[in-house]
Amino acid sequence: MRDRTALLIQKLELLDITITEKQTEQFLQFYEMMINTNQVMNLTSITEPVEVMDKHFLDSLAVKRIYDLNGTVSVIDVGTGAGFPGIPLKIVFPDIHIVLLDSLNKRVKFLRDVVEALGLENIECIHGRSEDIARADNYREKFDLCVSRAVANLSVLSELCIPFVKIGGRFISYKAGNSAEEIEDAKTAVRKLGGKMKSVEKFSLPGTELERVFVEIEKVRETLKKYPRKAGIPEKIPLK
Repeated sequence: MRDRTALLIQKLELLDITITEKQTEQFLQFYEMMINTNQVMNLTSITEPVEVMDKHFLDSLAVKRIYDLNGTVSVIDVGTGAGFPGIPLKIVFPDIHIVLLDSLNKRVKFLRDVVEALGLENIECIHGRSEDIARADNYREKFDLCVSRAVANLSVLSELCIPFVKIGGRFISYKAGNSAEEIEDAKTAVRKLGGKMKSVEKFSLPGTELERVFVEIEKVRETLKKYPRKAGIPEKIPLK
């Protein structure tokens, strides 16, 4: 455990993040819960401590490079899976108000157990499809920031995520380093959904050779009520 503590502190320092003893305990408890649950439910194929720190914790938190999460920022994490990037963001930036959204109820139950065990506050775990939840008045265009590490085409993700963002807010998609063509192809969809490509930040995760890209989309006008389309349609017929 002591080795993992030192490793965690060392890794986060690469992002200029210093955490308290309580936050360290929260990260390590989250790791243990994820690994234990992973034995009975497929949460992640990444389980070795160093890989989890790099590919889950560090990767999740790297968004601080382009977005200031200090203060009471409202965030939604779409397709959060095992809680990435949402749980690490909430641990390091405890003042944010965050919603974790996933379509698999078993994962959402796991996340609720994590939230309770870690004593996290101002965090909501929702089971549902974004096509449905984004139409609800209490979630549509209510967030300063939407983040997603979901493995989906950016045109599809934009339709699932941009409707959650208030005008002036941001949708930030976590992508692999070889996403240039996908990003270019998504520009029309982003425009139709009320967004505007603000920046594309390509970088290597500190201390690794992992190439990553943040696609930052600004919400410049309301999303038309017809978006997102019914569940399943965005994936089958991406906006062009």
